[in-house]
Amino acid sequence: MTTFRNGIISNRNIVRADGFTDAERANEFDISKSNPVDGSDPTGSSFFGSKFKVPQGVRDFMDPKNLAKSIRSKNAPVDGISGVKRVKESAPAGFKKSTEQDWRVKLSIPDVEPFKSSALLQPLRQTGGLCFPYTPSIIVSHSANYNAIAPTHTNYPYYAYQNSQVDQLVITGDFFVQNGLEAQYWVAALHYLRSMSKMYFGGEATTIGAPPPVAKLNGYGDHIFNNVPVIVTQFTTDLPQDVDYIATGFQTGQNQTRPVGPQGRYTETYATGGKLMTGWAPTQSLITVTVQPVYSRNEIAQFSLNKYVNGGYISEGGGFI
Repeated sequence: MTTFRNGIISNRNIVRADGFTDAERANEFDISKSNPVDGSDPTGSSFFGSKFKVPQGVRDFMDPKNLAKSIRSKNAPVDGISGVKRVKESAPAGFKKSTEQDWRVKLSIPDVEPFKSSALLQPLRQTGGLCFPYTPSIIVSHSANYNAIAPTHTNYPYYAYQNSQVDQLVITGDFFVQNGLEAQYWVAALHYLRSMSKMYFGGEATTIGAPPPVAKLNGYGDHIFNNVPVIVTQFTTDLPQDVDYIATGFQTGQNQTRPVGPQGRYTETYATGGKLMTGWAPTQSLITVTVQPVYSRNEIAQFSLNKYVNGGYISEGGGFI
């Protein structure tokens, strides 16, 4: 049976046994892109006409950059495992860049007075709370408590479930101070931890007897620590004798805002009722903070294990860990 190229019956269009017509065989195969003549580039789309699709194996063989590469690897094992069918690669998964999501470990500033207006804590507000500048070490512990029941004349006791709990988290991080601004941040961090371990006692008519405030712990994305409500139970820091100390100035009192600029379009923050003080911060120190996750009675009463296992609390940011 005689086959004609593009269905045109003529001697020039007779396809021979090698798959080419006489005219195509006589033509020089110039595979450079500088001579895009029909029939001259066997890897081009115009070769054999626009209606004829060149097999990929032919394209790979005639491509000088990938000469027979795909033919040799056609039956090669996938990832070194034979019998696995090679499939088309899917598009890579897209994740947020590290610059788009702040995954640093930090403790929030409570949105209550006097924390939200303290001038001493102003450096921490620039980072959204007490932020550990270097990746800290965190010890995480969960416990499930059981009561051992040991009847007489038994080899093995029985265990009755009692309760589960999230134990204290121990956060240990390095603080390096190289200039006055970093020294100011260190002073603010120390003052924050001191304040978070104090209760409201005397002098506050509406908050007398209130316990220390609750902070939110965040870090390492949405799954590890996502708005976990915690209380500061203990913190330690060292003041080494073999390091330098850097002086810094800090402002006491409360922050106030006032309009500035044309027609008061902008606002500026200034401190009132305080003084400009001076302190020294070590160039290297280690701060260890122990926090305890706490949840309200209402949240615990509505806790759902099915929702927890399916990740419902992660998407809602409920803070259950």
